[in-house]
Amino acid sequence: MIRRLTLALAGLLALAAVPAAAQAPIRIGLSAPLTGPDAAFGQGLRQGAEQAVADLNRAAGGRPRLVLVPADDGGEAKQAAAVARKLTADGVRLVVGPFESGAVAAAASVYEDAGAVVVTPGATYTPLTSRGLWNLFRLTPSDAQQGRAAGAYLAKAFAGRRVAILNDRSTFGRGLADAVAAQLKEAGAPEVLFDGFPRGTRDLSDLVSKLKAARVEAVYFGGLAPEAATLLHAMRQAGLGATLVASDGILDPGFATAAGPAGEGTVMTLAPDPPRLPDPRGGKPVARSPEAESVAAEAYAAVELLYRAAERARAADPKTGRIADGRKVAEALRGGQPASTVLGPVGFDARGDRTRDRANGPVVVRVWRRTPDGRLDYAGHEPAEP
Repeated sequence: MIRRLTLALAGLLALAAVPAAAQAPIRIGLSAPLTGPDAAFGQGLRQGAEQAVADLNRAAGGRPRLVLVPADDGGEAKQAAAVARKLTADGVRLVVGPFESGAVAAAASVYEDAGAVVVTPGATYTPLTSRGLWNLFRLTPSDAQQGRAAGAYLAKAFAGRRVAILNDRSTFGRGLADAVAAQLKEAGAPEVLFDGFPRGTRDLSDLVSKLKAARVEAVYFGGLAPEAATLLHAMRQAGLGATLVASDGILDPGFATAAGPAGEGTVMTLAPDPPRLPDPRGGKPVARSPEAESVAAEAYAAVELLYRAAERARAADPKTGRIADGRKVAEALRGGQPASTVLGPVGFDARGDRTRDRANGPVVVRVWRRTPDGRLDYAGHEPAEP
């Protein structure tokens, strides 16, 4: 991991070899939930972006080539749009974030109109990159990619058995459920029940009765951790031992606690574990929460990608560091070979989704197991081959 980062930074030294005495630093905006329910992720995004800026400046000989402009969008759509207007009014044309899909949906067109390029480390909602926006790129797998992976797993692991698909009736949950249903239909094994319930529902007895009547052996749930835990408890209390399959929407520190023993055996799709950023050179070790650790490397890579693309496109005015229009930067992100980053090689397709080779698929499957010390964890636990 450290060697990969060293090699990535070494590549930037070649860029730094061009005369830089008169070059003003390029400003990169960060739109992140620094407050609110997703603040732990927001702090990780900020830590990763700040470390990338510091490392890239150091690789350029210490002369500032980049300046980070952080802004708190609270993870909310209206606030993210306001941040977009503020950043672009201040002349920022390269932006990391927002993190949440709703925030990206609200802000992306503001950035597009201003000629700003956005690389989001989160935002899994599938249609975001099918809207024809030239300026939007994302590093994480879309809901459709996770749904296809879950559907492929169910079609193989539960071949010839009865599967139900549920969702929490949110855009996020329904999108996942539809993707799973499409994959099962393509495999010739459609679900026997498709249903849903609103977030916050506590009594699922009627729904579980439907599941039992349908004699299901696996249940896919498109939604978040609290409702997944509620569903699991309702199923087990009713004597239904069906396997629960979900997305990384249940990747929440509270899932193991809320689900308890009922959570063991739950199958989950998620992006491959990101690398842990090494501690800054010559600095104090960085203490990050699990949520912060899970996104810091993506934010670091987003800064790398934007900086390299801007350098390749020669997009910035050397005297002011300003970028009038980010279209050339967007073209550089889509064109050519994948760029070397802390995440490994990263490239984007015409829609702005990350491309991956067959050896490094965008989604992995893990199962929550009880560890020897009594914890419920998914790390390193692959489901048994069917």
